[in-house]
Amino acid sequence: MLEIRNLHARITGTETEIIRGLNLTVKAGEVAAIMGPNGSGKSTLSYILAGRSDYEVTDGDILYNGESILELEPSERAAKGIFLAFQYPVEIPGVATMQFLKVAMNEQRKARGEDELKTPEFIRLVKEAAGDLKIDPEMLKRPLNVGFSGGEKKRAEILQMKLLAPKLCVLDETDSGLDIDALKIVSDGVNALRSPDRAVIVITHYQRLLEYIVPDSVHVLYKGQVIKSGDKDLALELEADGYAQIIEAAA
Repeated sequence: MLEIRNLHARITGTETEIIRGLNLTVKAGEVAAIMGPNGSGKSTLSYILAGRSDYEVTDGDILYNGESILELEPSERAAKGIFLAFQYPVEIPGVATMQFLKVAMNEQRKARGEDELKTPEFIRLVKEAAGDLKIDPEMLKRPLNVGFSGGEKKRAEILQMKLLAPKLCVLDETDSGLDIDALKIVSDGVNALRSPDRAVIVITHYQRLLEYIVPDSVHVLYKGQVIKSGDKDLALELEADGYAQIIEAAA
């Protein structure tokens, strides 16, 4: 589903290269965890996949279902089924969460040539999904992420993901700021979306999240490159021993 070939990228307008020859393949049905020390390029990779304009790809390619996405706008990538859950979700004053969800869902449906959702059907879908994530209906009436706790923000993003049903889900440190109860709820929401035709990339520092979202593969990112890949046991090894030995072996 996703193939990253010799990717090089930097912050737009600078010579600061952050991704330096990254290669990665993620198959449909796979949950791939990306781990690495601070500054290794994990969040940068997620932003590049989503198409943020403040990052520039200088070499290599990103193929999604065999098609290069480098020239696609973020909205076009989203319409094709690429979803990014941010580490720090943005607050949008003045835009009710329900309004945001309805616009997002209908814009994607229009891009796929589908009819817009009627209000009764939309409300039914949101209530069902919110109930699964234990989201208070009152929260959905508030401006998006404004005044939300860290756990509420992450649940709101998983709700978006559940409703939009993307094919490639990129979770950028979704466990950041979550207590154990919120972590379980968010993880259950992600696990419920696992399917043979959907891939999930989980970016995290810690094994803790991977106890709940068990990955099929684990990839260690360091200085903008994948320096080691393995199965779920690699995450346990990192938790026990840290990154030093793997970094030294790759040097």
